[in-house]
Amino acid sequence: MTWDIFYTSLPELLLAAGGTLRMTAFAFVVAAVLGLVIAILRLSGGIVGRIAFLYIELIRGIPALVLLFLIYFGLVPLGIVLGGFVAAVVALGLNGAAYLAEVYRAGIQAVDSGQHEAAQMLGMRRGQIMRDITLPQAVPIVLPPMANYLVSLLKDTSLASLIAAPELMLRSRDLAGTYYLPMEYYLLAGVMYLIMAWPMMHGVRKMERYFARGRLQGSRA
Repeated sequence: MTWDIFYTSLPELLLAAGGTLRMTAFAFVVAAVLGLVIAILRLSGGIVGRIAFLYIELIRGIPALVLLFLIYFGLVPLGIVLGGFVAAVVALGLNGAAYLAEVYRAGIQAVDSGQHEAAQMLGMRRGQIMRDITLPQAVPIVLPPMANYLVSLLKDTSLASLIAAPELMLRSRDLAGTYYLPMEYYLLAGVMYLIMAWPMMHGVRKMERYFARGRLQGSRA
């Protein structure tokens, strides 16, 4: 009987898993783009750099769930009403931007500063140096931690079930309550999260080995 219920529920769970993947993808894009902007602003120094630093410290000090509730519930009195999916993407994106900004900053600062000075002597502007010299060399450094963040983000989307965003955990909870099979449905949800996360984790390991091999060869040369 239980297997029949699972078989009947599977299309709904797969559809919800698709919502989880979409939420992860959109939130990651927000985090990656905004994080890069914040990292560059922080490295620019001055008042803008301090504001960027304050954003990073503030957001990293607030739990993602609190930020999710602030955006979904807290903006309503201001006349801003966001759907569950959009609110989750915004909250997770803003939260991730603070973490990825530090990843970007570390990657940018790991690039040999002598190249920056040489480019300045050649008359290149700061923006050109960042675009053409610094960022391309920082990419291999930041990709593995960014991929690790993507795996964590996939799991963090389960928080969105608390604001009724259409994703896997919400549908699993609904089905568990409907059929009174909480253990079975939550275990099934865990397996589905693992299936979605495993290719990412495997990709992260391959990426880390690839770049580690490249650094080793570079040091030998």
